Amino acid sequence: MHRELPLTTRTAPVFAIAPAVALAMLATTMTTACAPDASTPGDFATTFDTIDGTVHVTNTGTPPPARLVPVVSIGPKTLAMTDSPDEFGGVNSVALGPDGNVYVADGRNLEVRVFGLDGAHRRTFGREGEGPGEFQRLSSLAWAGDRLLTFDPMLGRVGEWSAAGEWLGQLRTRGRITGGGGAYRLFPVGPDEVYRYALGPSYETSFGSALQRLYVGLNSRGETGDTLVHLRQPSDAPSSSITCQYGEGHLGFFPVPFVPSLTQHPGPGGVHYSAFESDYRIAVTRNRGADTVRVIQRSLAAEPVGDDEWDAVIRDFEEWRAEIGSAQCEPSRPIRPDAKPILGGIYVATDGKLWVTVNRMDGDLWEIFDADGRLLASVPRPPHKGDGSAPAFDPSGHLLTIRQDSLDLDHVDVWRLERGG
Repeated sequence: MHRELPLTTRTAPVFAIAPAVALAMLATTMTTACAPDASTPGDFATTFDTIDGTVHVTNTGTPPPARLVPVVSIGPKTLAMTDSPDEFGGVNSVALGPDGNVYVADGRNLEVRVFGLDGAHRRTFGREGEGPGEFQRLSSLAWAGDRLLTFDPMLGRVGEWSAAGEWLGQLRTRGRITGGGGAYRLFPVGPDEVYRYALGPSYETSFGSALQRLYVGLNSRGETGDTLVHLRQPSDAPSSSITCQYGEGHLGFFPVPFVPSLTQHPGPGGVHYSAFESDYRIAVTRNRGADTVRVIQRSLAAEPVGDDEWDAVIRDFEEWRAEIGSAQCEPSRPIRPDAKPILGGIYVATDGKLWVTVNRMDGDLWEIFDADGRLLASVPRPPHKGDGSAPAFDPSGHLLTIRQDSLDLDHVDVWRLERGG
């Protein structure tokens, strides 16, 4: 629930956002001068309007029919399946290759396992070590053209591989990076366009210095020279955690439930997608968020936080607070938000589509937009692993997800998006 640090440890916030992005996403009204797109059925409509050079795209009504069709599930079927290739130590990342095979990064066994869409194991490559073709930490993989890229933040390199598992070379990065959950990864945004998460020069904050967070562009020929800056949340945004001082120089950090934050993803051609989770309004920006190119929004009401629900999520904090009566906390208690965040993660697929996680009481959704911001489909979100591992997409409409079963064993599920009734 919380983590403890010595009182001398200083932590720094890692969010802020340029004023132009905040204005684009938090604007209370949008004028829609264009006629609805007549190609969509029923009450669904998409309107486009250009205001001061920014294209505003508004989607209303019931989305066109669509569904996710299961293709294959890769993972152990019974407890008797020990030491088989589909018994994973811990899946960090997945990708569908141009050869139609599923590439799985097993972060615990430090190897890449390859499977066909029939679920059959094809090959395995990589191992623990520091030499060519070896890993100290395998956090992510992605395709750039005909090369598979693997990211090892401990060794400080992006490895380059052929589809057959042949080591082709490497790009050097900052090394000895630990932690970060699913943050230190590769972000594929085009057939031959990938960004890697990176740390840049330090800057000063009210809590001390922090390293700037970046996205560095890559393709099959190396680094592209494109670098995007990770946008930071505004200083007046509601705090997502409570800091408590107690005992002899200890700090405790507790998450505040349902507090929205900034979600973001790099995009093709040097654009940046970002949104506050409390508003279904996604900004596409350039130049560190200073220039807003497009705003994509959807008419969807926020859901309230129920009394029983709120009591349940703060119970652990209240019990800890009662036990450690001398603790000094800021704020003293979690402040209950008016509503739950609407959005979860946003992702840009290699074909330019935007996949948005929508939080709903009746079941979370995937909503998919084309590159212009037109809503194409809304489908139930499949079960997924809750450690920040990112899903993967390919131009043929496949979605790859990672989940854990009741025994905490990892599985890779492949789905195909089918649009239409």
